[in-house]
Amino acid sequence: MAAPDIRKGMPPVKLSREEFEKRYRSRYIDPVFRPLQRELDAIVAAAWDAYSHSRKAPITRKAGPGFADPDYEIAIDWLAAREAILEAQRRHDDGSAARILVINGSARSEHTCPGEMSKSWRLVKIAEEVLLETGFAVDLLDLSRMASEFGKQIHPCKSCVSTAEPLCHWPCSCYPNYSLGQTDDWMNEIYPLWVAAHGVLIVTPVNWYHAPTPLKAMMDRLVCADGGNPDPTSTHGKKAAEAKALELKGWPYPRHLAGRLFGIVVHGDSVGAETLRRSISDWLTDMHLISAGGLAETDGYIGYMEPYATSHQALDEDQAIQEEVRNAARALGNAIKLQRAGRLQEPSHGLTEPQPK
Repeated sequence: MAAPDIRKGMPPVKLSREEFEKRYRSRYIDPVFRPLQRELDAIVAAAWDAYSHSRKAPITRKAGPGFADPDYEIAIDWLAAREAILEAQRRHDDGSAARILVINGSARSEHTCPGEMSKSWRLVKIAEEVLLETGFAVDLLDLSRMASEFGKQIHPCKSCVSTAEPLCHWPCSCYPNYSLGQTDDWMNEIYPLWVAAHGVLIVTPVNWYHAPTPLKAMMDRLVCADGGNPDPTSTHGKKAAEAKALELKGWPYPRHLAGRLFGIVVHGDSVGAETLRRSISDWLTDMHLISAGGLAETDGYIGYMEPYATSHQALDEDQAIQEEVRNAARALGNAIKLQRAGRLQEPSHGLTEPQPK
């Protein structure tokens, strides 16, 4: 096969100095910044210099031993994220108390515009109580913080994997991008939570037949856990041609989260809960995580076709769905105990996928 070409042709996105400055200064529209115009002038000039010279990762060091190119200058941010993942894997493997990551997939929070907690958060706390009572260490990941807390962002996946799998680095090396102001990326804190976990329980509402925005953003950015390249020096950063050549030599598709167990709780008020639950289950099994069984995956409706204003009261009264959440947590916990005792193994263990993509 001839070496594939790299397709180009999209319209340019480079800003003029005038437009860049206009957008940058819009962050400081609050009158409290008016006395600081001299300081802002200096900051804007420095930001323009970083942007115009595309300094994505301004602080680097040589990768060192263990990398394909130990002399490659690699971002210290990425090295720190990698070390956090390696430490999380050590915790996962050290035989101490089993950890379960419980994820609130809702963007709703009392601390911002909605003014009221989400029902997903209430269901998360029900599951947490069950898991703590049975001796598990529990990490809570509340994705609503992305919409309510300063400096919590999940930047979009850039689909590097569609150029070539080795261009998608584990962990993701697309962020931070200082020249574009794409900082405060939450994923470098989220990756180790997944890695340390022996089981994951996702609790989420359905929004317009789909996952809520924070949950979908996290799902997209976890693509690097499914076949991603743990050595950015092998592609010298984001060199598309090198990544294509590496993939065509034969890529092993390492599954960085394989073998962890999962449960899912999806709730709605009118439509789409079953569809989303199936989609999340397919996504997790594609990454070689293992379902904890039928009762660990549940979907249902709270206050079906009733007013939104009384939905929390509907949850108060719906003892069945509360018990379904408890059962999802119990089933996940039981599966983890069986797995750690060597009594549960995925039937496909040891088999090789002929088409791992």
